[in-house]
Amino acid sequence: MRDVSKTVLIVDDERDLGVMLRRYFELNGYGVMLAGSGLEGIEKAGRQPDIILLDVNLPDIDGVEVCRRIRDHVSCPILFLTARVEDRDKLLGFAAGGDDYIVKPFSLDELGARVEAHLRREARRDQTPRRTLFDDNFVIDYTARQVSFKGREIPMKPKEFDIVELLSAYPGQLFSKERIFEHIWDADSDTDVGVIMEHVSRIRAKFAKAGCKPYIQTVWGRGYRWVK
Repeated sequence: MRDVSKTVLIVDDERDLGVMLRRYFELNGYGVMLAGSGLEGIEKAGRQPDIILLDVNLPDIDGVEVCRRIRDHVSCPILFLTARVEDRDKLLGFAAGGDDYIVKPFSLDELGARVEAHLRREARRDQTPRRTLFDDNFVIDYTARQVSFKGREIPMKPKEFDIVELLSAYPGQLFSKERIFEHIWDADSDTDVGVIMEHVSRIRAKFAKAGCKPYIQTVWGRGYRWVK
């Protein structure tokens, strides 16, 4: 048993599943909030939980839309709970700001391990306060998890920032898609390395819109690196 220091928000309209998950996480020392609809989930997300378990199929608002609405003001990991396994659904979820997919049915121990892994990763980030100026105008604040150019923030989804954080920490070093995936996603995640290309493409588009250099260079057939 551990002290109740982390709060899990569970957004799922299956009442029996919600009750079962609440019992499991409370027995493992977590604080738990339950929401039975998308709108209730949006409201309770404003209480700043440490991690969110979000069902995709909700009665009022699709879980992906819930994620999209809360992502700008909620920085914690968001894990989708879903029976959908199509790559297109996964890409939509990641594009909305989701961090992981857990496919139903799942074991409670697997779910607990995923939650622990994401929270450990967040804790490690909190312990490394850094702010780096790459040129006169481009700044990465690793503590606040923000990127800015000429004083204006470039909005980043969590996984997009994770990629920027990893590559920029080792300027000039080549990272294969597989290596990036291993650093950022769990080994048993239900997605694949193909998602890396989608995220890098969105990062570059945001850099271009802000008017700064692309920074991330593609080495065809080998991977990506941060330009020194």
